[in-house]
Amino acid sequence: MPRLIYTLTLWFLLIPWALLHLLWRARRQPEYLGHWDERFGLYVGRQSHEPLIWIHAVSVGETRAAQPLIAALMARYPDHRILLTHTTPTGRQTSTDLFGESVERRYLPYDCPFAVGRFLSYFQPVIGILMETELWPNLIALTHQRGIPLLLVNARMSEKSARRYARFPQLTRGALTTLAGIAAQTEPDAQRLRSLGAREVIVTGNLKFDSTPPKNQLALGQRFRSLLGERSVFLCASTREGEEYAILKHWPDEEHALLVLVPRHPQRFDEVARLAESKGFAVQRRSDEKPVALETQVWIGDSLGELFAYYAASEVAFVGGSLLNYGCQNLIEPCAVGVPVLIGPSTFNFAETARAALAAGAAMQVGHAGELVNEARLLLANAVHRQSMGQSGQDFARRHQGATVRTMDVLQAHYESEPHRGTKSCSMPI
Repeated sequence: MPRLIYTLTLWFLLIPWALLHLLWRARRQPEYLGHWDERFGLYVGRQSHEPLIWIHAVSVGETRAAQPLIAALMARYPDHRILLTHTTPTGRQTSTDLFGESVERRYLPYDCPFAVGRFLSYFQPVIGILMETELWPNLIALTHQRGIPLLLVNARMSEKSARRYARFPQLTRGALTTLAGIAAQTEPDAQRLRSLGAREVIVTGNLKFDSTPPKNQLALGQRFRSLLGERSVFLCASTREGEEYAILKHWPDEEHALLVLVPRHPQRFDEVARLAESKGFAVQRRSDEKPVALETQVWIGDSLGELFAYYAASEVAFVGGSLLNYGCQNLIEPCAVGVPVLIGPSTFNFAETARAALAAGAAMQVGHAGELVNEARLLLANAVHRQSMGQSGQDFARRHQGATVRTMDVLQAHYESEPHRGTKSCSMPI
């Protein structure tokens, strides 16, 4: 009954809202208008008979986190195809940048039985993998009905998300108990999942620690340095709306170091550039492909898929989404590159990782934008402290590697055990 009520609500209220939301988002990011048929489980053409492993990665962060796991799956199952599903255009573009034609990619259909049923009938996955925090009741129920093992891996459940899911106890418990398995990032994540009704939760660690900096990105970072010149660089990466304004408000006009702003979402590149100009700063953009002039004060990183390169080209990095209440973005990447990390007070998306990084001396936490700018300037002036923090960051990142191997053990235990292996069903949903 809870799932029926959920489905009726989804169809009559949430789907119309979602379509309007896509149209609204398309005003600034036209890519949202593409591939609408996939969101309703509509596909053309014939499928290959090779077995297919399906991974759902909502957006950029989940797609990057899946990279070491996908490499391990390709090595373990070379005769299988890999399908990546996404929710956002930026996630889809990231999978193109990372994997090219070595994987297939689609949008995940809306969680309506007819759309999910078409998706499963068309692709017939032999196993499904949901990344991080994706609990879609109809999707989980229909894969279970068809005998397809579906697992939640690299699972995280913040206190905020747990409170939200707890408002729908029967629906949440039904989804969690129907999953074939759950591999959580940390023990607190596992405890919150168990409190919501999950039965078997294994702690495997965070896959993002296994995403080592690609050599081509490090080389691009060196090219960035040649464009940026000899000045020190303070990078503000994956910034969210409102954070750039606060940082620019406190960044001194006379500061010799270069401020680099890389907004989290590409539709905001132009907006952030205009904001910096309106504050009186001399601005250049990465897309110009020109050396940064001495009089330039702010460089806008208006590109996708190059965060490792930006980190490699900087002396100090602030990880966005933490200054305001967005929960923080991935602070593991700058640690892996050996860059001192500054984070704000909001870290609920990476709570355990942030605590561990702070304890390891790899990161420093600030309370507001003024303190952020002050600490950044102090670090820029202290090479010894920067080197110490950078080395601590690399040591911290290496110590927490190994989640891929542990996650693969969980996946293989479910996929290679009978009766699931190779199971396919062409039945339509009830």
